[in-house]
Amino acid sequence: MIEIRPRRLRRGPLVRDLVAESGLSLASLIQPYFVTEGESASEPIPGFSGVNRWGMDALSRRIETDVERGVKSFLLFGRAGSKDSEGTPAYAPESLVARTLRTLKSRFGANATLFTDVCLCPYTSHGHCGVLRGAEIDNDASLEPLSRMALAHADAGADFVAPSDMMDGRVAAIRRTLDLAGHSGVGILAYTAKYASAYYGPFREALGSAPKGDRSTYQMDFRNRGEALRELDLDVAEGADIVMVKPALAYLDIISLFAARAPVPVAAYSVSGEYQMVKELARAGLADERSLLIENLTAIRRAGARVIITYAASEMAEKEWVR
Repeated sequence: MIEIRPRRLRRGPLVRDLVAESGLSLASLIQPYFVTEGESASEPIPGFSGVNRWGMDALSRRIETDVERGVKSFLLFGRAGSKDSEGTPAYAPESLVARTLRTLKSRFGANATLFTDVCLCPYTSHGHCGVLRGAEIDNDASLEPLSRMALAHADAGADFVAPSDMMDGRVAAIRRTLDLAGHSGVGILAYTAKYASAYYGPFREALGSAPKGDRSTYQMDFRNRGEALRELDLDVAEGADIVMVKPALAYLDIISLFAARAPVPVAAYSVSGEYQMVKELARAGLADERSLLIENLTAIRRAGARVIITYAASEMAEKEWVR
């Protein structure tokens, strides 16, 4: 006689929903968008299915639809119109991202939460995330332009800035700059454990930000776990409001470590390569897109992420796959 029968809690959909330990909701998802020049632009990105670069007006209309469907949080990336060796266009007061922020904040106010990527790579001629001196990234020299970029975004209406550069000390530098400028209410979502990964290909196509060389001297080594906890402790001590792991699916163990240790919410970035793999499997008839997306994102949630950045948020809301 079998005395313990776990299957009793799997007998039907109502029971399974009742006892589910993890779930998805649109409220926990952030939709990234790529902004480009041209008010009405809508440019498909090669190799990035269903993802476009958007002009300011076109993006505003799209976000209006997203908000109506229940997606309320957005992460903005700017495609640079000009670049130089120092990345100075990144922090221009009238940069594309700053202008877009002012437009969106004026239109949506508190009905949309706006995050902005803070990194020099789309704005440097060499494609690196910091200031290049010879063949090396100068960590300390990179902190000022990154802080100035964050301040420009805060001035324009960002709710959160999201430094993705992986320079040492950048969270503290940005927090200090924002506070001194009267932006103590602007939060920092830190890319805390951002790994040097092969999953970023479509994203780099979107922004034209592939580096000359690689980023292994500042992005993390995917063989390491303990190093991620050190980065976590530093970012929290420096003032991060949310800490993030990127990529997500290959780093569920890191998300779980963060969730067990962090005193602040943990986010995970389901990156472009993860998204595109689902699209390719679905296109080949090898997987059901809805089922695979929900399984992947639920696994990220189950590992401990309270916030998930995913390129699929808008589509999932449109098709009512998640509410």
